[in-house]
Amino acid sequence: MTERFDVRHIRNILPSGLLRKFIRPKHQWRRRGRAFSIFDTAAVAEKFISINGEGEKSGELAVFIRFCGCNLNCSYCDTAWANKKNLCTETLSARNILSYVNKTGIKNVTLTGGEPLLQQGIAEILNLLCYYSKRPLYIEIETNGSVDISGFSHYPVHFTMDYKLPSSGMELSMLTGNFMFLLPDDTVKFVIGTKNDMERALEVIYEFSLLKSVNIHFSPVFGKIEISEIVEFMKEHKLNDVKLSLQLHKFIWDKDTRGV
Repeated sequence: MTERFDVRHIRNILPSGLLRKFIRPKHQWRRRGRAFSIFDTAAVAEKFISINGEGEKSGELAVFIRFCGCNLNCSYCDTAWANKKNLCTETLSARNILSYVNKTGIKNVTLTGGEPLLQQGIAEILNLLCYYSKRPLYIEIETNGSVDISGFSHYPVHFTMDYKLPSSGMELSMLTGNFMFLLPDDTVKFVIGTKNDMERALEVIYEFSLLKSVNIHFSPVFGKIEISEIVEFMKEHKLNDVKLSLQLHKFIWDKDTRGV
């Protein structure tokens, strides 16, 4: 019987990101001149330039594409407005999105939501951004941890993947199988609202041996927990490889301001 291929075997041999950089998806070889279809489009709630408020590129300029719709309903969601069925949105083709990104002159691109991986046109969007942009881009996909990422792991992108903790009400929707498709330059983000959340995050970190395999961020639910409490927890448990990640945009602008 043929042994099942496990991407983790290669991850330990190749330099970080090399697998995604040189393995091209079949979408790359499509003709560029064809008319786009519904499978090349996405519902976009907003697009804008701002600083990246959190993650590995925190504090740097980024162009954001916020997609509509999500399959989860987290208790603390700060972009629930983008998930409303009657939200007035733009329907943009992959080429529309590539054109917008090219015109911004910004190299960091964050695809967020909502849940970007649920968009019908996401494969073509990634194809164009990864392989047809006018300049090299750093593409970050913010995904909620409930969508299978295996079909997107060959793109040269960086995942920031949530693991929803108990206070979110969505932990049962988490696909822990996604961990095996993450590379060392990807990030697992734990959004923390309670002490119980921190304790559960620690269990997940050790159960799936995340400390040495990905970046790990602890991000407080804005206004729900003292940041110092998270720092004390990190000190108590000697979490040397865990980063405290604050939502900088909420300290610069009002927490409900859109387009920042």
